[in-house]
Amino acid sequence: MPVLMRLRAWIILLLPLLAACSALQLSYNQGPTLAYWWLDGYVDFNAEQSPRVKTALEDWFAWHRASQLPDYAQALAAAQTLVVDKITPAQVCSTVNAWQQRLDRAYEQALPALAEQVRTLSPEQIRHLERQQAKKHQEAVAEYLQPTLAERQKLNFERSLDRAESLYGKLDEAQRRLLAAELAASPFDPERWLTERRQRQLDIVRNLRLWQAEYIDSATVQAGLRRLGAELSQSPRSEYRAYAERLMESNCTLMAKLHNSSTASQRRRAVDKLKGWEIDLRALVRR
Repeated sequence: MPVLMRLRAWIILLLPLLAACSALQLSYNQGPTLAYWWLDGYVDFNAEQSPRVKTALEDWFAWHRASQLPDYAQALAAAQTLVVDKITPAQVCSTVNAWQQRLDRAYEQALPALAEQVRTLSPEQIRHLERQQAKKHQEAVAEYLQPTLAERQKLNFERSLDRAESLYGKLDEAQRRLLAAELAASPFDPERWLTERRQRQLDIVRNLRLWQAEYIDSATVQAGLRRLGAELSQSPRSEYRAYAERLMESNCTLMAKLHNSSTASQRRRAVDKLKGWEIDLRALVRR
């Protein structure tokens, strides 16, 4: 994943739905340092860039803690009410879209500082990024493109089961069969996804080289980064957009069906999990 994708992915990881309650406060408080190491692995910051990047990350996390975490906590409080009853695919998709909008706000806040750092990248740093992209792409191919369909389905099921059980606890056999059947019917195509992912990587490097060669001003770079960020959630390629819409509908249906199959004890566990994340976030805001 290139630095732009990794930055957005990092922001996603800040969302409590993707973090363990026991680790959330610790990982968030170390966020600026962890984010710096992560990004440095992709572009290898020089002596001039390093302090500027660290300061920008500290500023972004301070803004995020003060202005965004209260909203996240409130959203988690609302989710606790939602999960005690049955839900519809439309409700799932609405929730996903709401978190995507929060991600967009967080990314928008990062754009001015990100644009300034992008404008200082050297040709060698862009080549370093390109090599890291190729390496991560091969790792993703190894993770998602097993030799046989049966192997791919098995690993996809295991990943999905792990995510579901992190919220609901252990699924029974009927729930596992439901999950397996829905995944088997899913339009998810790892080859198509990886091809699109690789194209996005190439698009980003091409733009970085263009901006570096033409000494583009900060406002223009910000606009370009905004466009590239939007394309991560909505591809500029019409066929892939249509595929992504089908996949989103399928995933929302799967999540609704799985939730509606949950027992009272599983829903109580989900409420407790969400409550724990909410408490952690409110504690982070107070600090």
